[in-house]
Amino acid sequence: MTCIEGKDSSSFTKKYSPTNIPIIVLAAVFALIAIRQVGRYNLKIWQIMLGGAMAVLITGQISLPDALGAIDIDVMLFLFGMFILGEALVESGYLSMLSHRLFSYARTPDQMIFFILFGIGFLSALLMNDTLAIIGTPLVLGLATKFRFSPKLMLLSLAIAITTGSAMSPIGNPQNLLIALNSGLETPFVTFALYLFIPSLISLGVACILLRFYFRTDFSTRVLEHDIVLYGNKKRFFPVQCSLAIILILSTANIIVSLSGGKLPVPLPFIALCAAVPVVLLGPDRVKLLKNIDWFTLVFFVAMFVLMESVWQTGFFQSFVDENMVTSVPKILLTSAVISQFISNVPFVALFQPMIMEAGGSTSSLMALAAGSTIAGNLTVIGAASNVIIIQNAEKQGETLTFFEFARVGVPLTLLQLAVYGVWLGFLPYYMAEIIP
Repeated sequence: MTCIEGKDSSSFTKKYSPTNIPIIVLAAVFALIAIRQVGRYNLKIWQIMLGGAMAVLITGQISLPDALGAIDIDVMLFLFGMFILGEALVESGYLSMLSHRLFSYARTPDQMIFFILFGIGFLSALLMNDTLAIIGTPLVLGLATKFRFSPKLMLLSLAIAITTGSAMSPIGNPQNLLIALNSGLETPFVTFALYLFIPSLISLGVACILLRFYFRTDFSTRVLEHDIVLYGNKKRFFPVQCSLAIILILSTANIIVSLSGGKLPVPLPFIALCAAVPVVLLGPDRVKLLKNIDWFTLVFFVAMFVLMESVWQTGFFQSFVDENMVTSVPKILLTSAVISQFISNVPFVALFQPMIMEAGGSTSSLMALAAGSTIAGNLTVIGAASNVIIIQNAEKQGETLTFFEFARVGVPLTLLQLAVYGVWLGFLPYYMAEIIP
């Protein structure tokens, strides 16, 4: 998951809850997300997470000040701004136009899934993964309807592309950004590219093979026919184009400064809010726009912050982390993927990174931490916040992915991808030692 306010290693010694009630609540939340059904009632993910947060508050497992302090305002502002832009992209018709232009070259189902995995995967390395989850969900569902693909195949392809692609860049997701800023990497873009670019490409290829295996009936020999599309009044595109230009300019500024070894000059929430300004001020119906954004997903994030803070304070999962785990690339990868399912990847990275640094951890160890905590998002629905955003947005359009539908592909895929990263990160230091005396 992404993003809860990070904690340092001193969190081991203070503010621990005297009971394990939050762990029981978390287990109940996991179970309900898996079954999504209580009697005749079909529960939404945001409702389940909100119930978990209310449970730890009512039982006194977390104080109100701590609960309020756990809510990451930067994340909420970032998502709010991007939700506004995402809704404007759909309402204006600009997303449909982009979809047609980007995917009109795909003539077969194999090519379509390939373009989604690698195209969106590359974009995820440059834009924060949650951004593409917001924008990409209506796009892939539109393609599913138009070309008679399984919506579940398209949603899984999107989720996997976003998670896997974001691993190869220091700005692809919040945990990578945390590692890039706090580990002393002089050229984070170069380092991430050297260590994670190739295994991420291989991992996307593995995903393509697995999706073809699990959705064999969708990969027929049929030819995809692309209609000529009339886009209507292009004046409606102008506010959205202004917003996208703002994102491109500010994100490019961040990349350039990062390449020169400096800290990111433009905070991500500021980029998102600036991008929302043109569509709100210049759009034809700002009231409708604000009304239609995904408020329920924002509720989910607030509730998740509160519940995860309560779980963090028990110290339960921290007790499983010791110094023996911080010197082995395979152990770092596996530990990151598993524990990130329970306490979220950003606080886990904040906990684990100082231990790696204190143990004299290598760059390979830090990159294993980045890869493992990111690829954790392919394991289960709640392994990444981008997954939840995709499912919440899909349910607004009458489609969904259940916990087990996701895990059926996600578990074997994650195991294979962890093996890919493990082999590459284990081999690379020896190769570098040969070419760099």
